[in-house]
Amino acid sequence: MKVIERIKKSNGNPMFSFEIIPPLKGNDIQTIYNSIDPLLPFNPSFINVTYHREEFTYKQREKGYLEKISMRKRPGTVAICAAIYNKYKIDTVPHLICGGFNKEETENALIDLQFLGIRNVLALRGDPIKTESHFLPTQGGHSYAVELVSQIASMNKGVYLDEDIKGATPTDFSIGVAGYPEKHFESPNMAVDMKYLKDKIDAGAEYIITQLFFDNQKFFKFVEKCREYGIHVPILPGIKPITQLKHITFMPKFFHVELPETLTHELLKCKSDQQVMQTGVDWAVQQSRELLAAGMPGIHYFTMGRSEAVSQILKQAW
Repeated sequence: MKVIERIKKSNGNPMFSFEIIPPLKGNDIQTIYNSIDPLLPFNPSFINVTYHREEFTYKQREKGYLEKISMRKRPGTVAICAAIYNKYKIDTVPHLICGGFNKEETENALIDLQFLGIRNVLALRGDPIKTESHFLPTQGGHSYAVELVSQIASMNKGVYLDEDIKGATPTDFSIGVAGYPEKHFESPNMAVDMKYLKDKIDAGAEYIITQLFFDNQKFFKFVEKCREYGIHVPILPGIKPITQLKHITFMPKFFHVELPETLTHELLKCKSDQQVMQTGVDWAVQQSRELLAAGMPGIHYFTMGRSEAVSQILKQAW
């Protein structure tokens, strides 16, 4: 079932969903199953699977020459989504990104997903590779998420890249996009960020999953701002529990979010990562309860391949 259909049919009963990352090369699919199994008793509505771009390294060859080698440390999402759906019969949402793909490769990936019966995608621009100071589009690919949304929406109307194809079968994808309660770090201000988000909705996106945040008031203000700008699609808040002390510096740097003073004060008192995780869980429980009380259509949890903390949150907050 499509995510947007699940939201509409929930009848006010909030949904729980979560996000996983593909295992590193050398691990098998059981790594994924081990992170999913503990969350099955909570009846997740769907599972997002992230996509990770290629990385580049330089290897020294004869005569001192350096050869630039492309490496992909994690497998793609198509096979993983198919495996999850085949085993659990739970809807999966593969992340599709602009970086690393031209338009034809994107179209082929969407065709594969359609053949596999996967009807949901999350359309993202994606991050630059580690050797780039800013995002550079692949030749023949998309520069912005709105362009990716437009391509998917066109295929949903039976319009493919090859103009000679007549009477093509339309695809049937529910398109989600990302939203940023604290604005995307590349946007000069929230107003510009809202414009770009509205463009993605106008292009065909049907719902929004937000970047993680730790201050619910910032999320509530984000929702209000969306409505002011004419964005009326469902918005699912994204929650990530802090589980390690190093997250105090890692989270703001990597995700461009702010940690409330009250939370950092409690975390700095912890003597072990176990205490840190309990503090992070307690904070996420309070966040979840407040969001559910406010009538959110669901909550999306970022597990990062570890389900213990999210399991504790669900036991206490739902």
